Amino acid sequence: MSNSRMHSNDAIDHRLTDLEIKASFNEDLLDQLNQVIIRQQQQIDALLREVAQLRQQIPDAGSGVFSRAGDDLPPHY
Repeated sequence: MSNSRMHSNDAIDHRLTDLEIKASFNEDLLDQLNQVIIRQQQQIDALLREVAQLRQQIPDAGSGVFSRAGDDLPPHY
């Protein structure tokens, strides 16, 4: 085999190895990002359950009556 052909094969092997390494790192990164998304979705679900529980604890939550700050004046005014 000629010297230039061996050099060409070495270059191709090197490029292929680099691509395999990059693909491996990308796969690891994708797995890490998926784990972050799973954790965030679990936190969102827990927060939604907590909000629902808090809404159940509020009396007359559906009455739609809200007071303004000025409506609750102390008796000495």
